[in-house]
Amino acid sequence: MDNTPRVVFLDRTTPPHISTLILLAGISALAMNIFLPSLPNMAAYFDTEYHLMQLSVAIYLAVNAVLQILIGPISDKLGRRPVILAGIGGFCLATIGCLLATNVYVFLLFRMLQAMIVAAMVLSRAVVRDMVPADQAASMIGYVTMGMSVVPMIGPLIGGLLDEAFGWHANFVLLFILGAALFWLTWTDLGETAAKSGLTLAQQFREYPELLKSPRFWGYAMAAALSSGAFFAYLGGAPFVATEVFGLQPAEMGFYFGAPAIGYFFGNFLSGRFSARVGIDRMILAGGIVNVVGLSVSMLVFLAGYGSALSFFGFMTLVGLGNGLTIPNGTTGTLSVRPKLAGTAAGLGGAIMIGGGAGLSALAGSLLTPGTGAWPLLWLMVAVSAGSVIAIMLVMRRNKRLTGLD
Repeated sequence: MDNTPRVVFLDRTTPPHISTLILLAGISALAMNIFLPSLPNMAAYFDTEYHLMQLSVAIYLAVNAVLQILIGPISDKLGRRPVILAGIGGFCLATIGCLLATNVYVFLLFRMLQAMIVAAMVLSRAVVRDMVPADQAASMIGYVTMGMSVVPMIGPLIGGLLDEAFGWHANFVLLFILGAALFWLTWTDLGETAAKSGLTLAQQFREYPELLKSPRFWGYAMAAALSSGAFFAYLGGAPFVATEVFGLQPAEMGFYFGAPAIGYFFGNFLSGRFSARVGIDRMILAGGIVNVVGLSVSMLVFLAGYGSALSFFGFMTLVGLGNGLTIPNGTTGTLSVRPKLAGTAAGLGGAIMIGGGAGLSALAGSLLTPGTGAWPLLWLMVAVSAGSVIAIMLVMRRNKRLTGLD
């Protein structure tokens, strides 16, 4: 039975159209990576060191993770619509600040404030859970993130072309235009989907222990975080493997680097098609197994002496596929443990995923040194993927106990 509520596009008295949710989820990812090809030119423009310019990525992720903890309870109290609109509006103002910055420190300050757009990504998932039951929510989130998964593939390409044609400022002009357009779309299409909490904001934040004490919340959150952790480790270590192990040039590396995004697109498509029918737990388990098998086969190929750039990056497509099965369903699981705290769960689950991913990315970079080859990265990725499988198996065991089937 389809329990999807009535949706009228560009009618803010009804829930939002799925295309609006896709755009809400996608702009946060675009803001993170569109300007990466411009970093050398930006360092020259601000007359600063490249490593200082790179902080524009790190601080964005750090503030992103912190804000996710705050956004959830605030949206449970005030509603999804005003918090999303405030996040988009703040993003647009911060983007103007980035454009007008006269030195790197002012730029980094406004870059940090751009992370407010994370409200759009986090709460787009909470909106889905507000609208439909758990298994159906996993399908909708799968379609939302399927659309979002295109962004990492095309964002840097668009940014590089804009930089070459007009300079680095063009990237932020585009972000402002898209942000303003998204604000209008959200204002006209996003009807409120959450029943506002009767608790005060302070009481709302004190609801966190209810989630933190839930083994099922932690199981779903860790299944998603460890699965995505394999991808974050890839982000931290794959550039080293590409250049130092396989001797790839930047253009070649760019060609291979998007392999996981291809798998992620199809994984989210499968989640959209089958989660409601198969169930979120089995979809998460399938995704974790795909990750482990793909990485294990890659290791066997290296052990047999046939490791190459094609095999290494080719098997990373399976990591993307596994994540496409795991993340939408794991996210839905965290939102469904305590439906009345869906916004809080979305924020906390996202913070766990981003924070853990940042740590694994840094760990992968530190483990790889000349002479190690790709082995430390592959071992790390297969270990966290196996952890994801264990986490969801523990959740499945507990779910059986709670339903009296064990």
